[in-house]
Amino acid sequence: MAKGSILIKGGTIVNRGKRTEGDLLIRDGIIERVGEAIDVAADREIDATGCYVLPGIIDDQVHFREPGLTHKATIGSEARAAVAGGTTSFMEMPNVVPATLTQLLLEEKYRIGAATSVANYSFYMGAANDNLDEALRTDPKRVCGLKIFMGSSTGNMLVDNEKTLDALFSRSPLLIATHCEDEATIRQNAAAARERYGTEIPVWEHPNIRSAEGCLLSSSLAIELAQRHNTRLHILHISTADEVSLFRNDIPLKDKRITAEVCVHHLTFNADDYTRLGNRIKCNPAIKSEHHRSALLPALLDDHFDVIATDHAPHTASEKAQADYFKAPGGLPLVQHSLDMMMRLEQAGHITLEKIVEKMCHAPAICYQVAGRGYLDTGLHADVVIYDPQETWTVAPENILYHVGWSPLEGMTLRGRVRETIVSGRLAYANGRVIDEVRGERLAFDR
Repeated sequence: MAKGSILIKGGTIVNRGKRTEGDLLIRDGIIERVGEAIDVAADREIDATGCYVLPGIIDDQVHFREPGLTHKATIGSEARAAVAGGTTSFMEMPNVVPATLTQLLLEEKYRIGAATSVANYSFYMGAANDNLDEALRTDPKRVCGLKIFMGSSTGNMLVDNEKTLDALFSRSPLLIATHCEDEATIRQNAAAARERYGTEIPVWEHPNIRSAEGCLLSSSLAIELAQRHNTRLHILHISTADEVSLFRNDIPLKDKRITAEVCVHHLTFNADDYTRLGNRIKCNPAIKSEHHRSALLPALLDDHFDVIATDHAPHTASEKAQADYFKAPGGLPLVQHSLDMMMRLEQAGHITLEKIVEKMCHAPAICYQVAGRGYLDTGLHADVVIYDPQETWTVAPENILYHVGWSPLEGMTLRGRVRETIVSGRLAYANGRVIDEVRGERLAFDR
């Protein structure tokens, strides 16, 4: 599908901490001009009057379940949901079946992405106790990072061998992204819950089982290893007040060797919501008390935390509805609604749109050294979102694009909505419809 040219007229362009009224011209997939008034002929003209024109969101943590778990999601299905919510680029995790632990399996995922993804894509290489050589062969210019689960995970992906961890942190050419929860703490807390409740552990025990203490122990270990070896470390989905002080905010992001991510659900929900939503908000690390939730946004605003992501992790409604605490899986679908969730905070006066753009678009590009994306700058790839701040709508099954067909936001009325999404210069979503013939591009990295 040819890229051609697109002229976006009359929007409020939000980029690099500023708002500018004007036009934006895209030609052959590249932003050619950004200015107050651009009067040229284009293959397509979009009137963005009254709308925000934003860089495409880069989500550095999603689980799209392919291969092996395609009853929950596919790379193609969740990429469709992503562009409907303004996410133009994603980085997808290796805990699929089989787990992405070899170069051959990694390249197979890239093949699927090229064939089916309407969004731009990258896939993490996975680490295990027994795939050190395969992990270290990964090309840092073509792969977003190396994922290490330092806590419970799927299949063979818990890395708890000290020698393996030390070797990965000392030798990896890639950014290392970690899921940090201490396995021994989780097991001890789970045994205590079994003793207290037997087989009927309530879901609100989840933040006690996967506790703040377990998160702090594991994050501290990861940081200790990174500092010892000067590793480029990115800790995913921080969920506790206790971990804030582990991270620096006194140097620019581009100079940080250790960075942190916070997710939209940890900013939105607290432990009181288990009563209403139950397993629908069960995730790892757990959504915790208001004490923890209320500490996360200030840490984001003052740059202790660097990136906003989703940890999009869909399971079927029947899987989530299982009564047995240990059988009901952790994870919730979020990639279609991440910008909506952050705009609710903006509308309440808790964060500015400029800061949202910084943390969802600019910062992931800096953090991962994504080549040519993350900004609305001349000469960069044209990943653009047009957002109508006035449209009011309600999240309902008929407008949910996740393969699993449900969202923890169902029934919520929102103000503001993505109207168009442009991926690498092609219109990929417009007025409620994904343009399925569009294909995103493989992300590259300036490392």
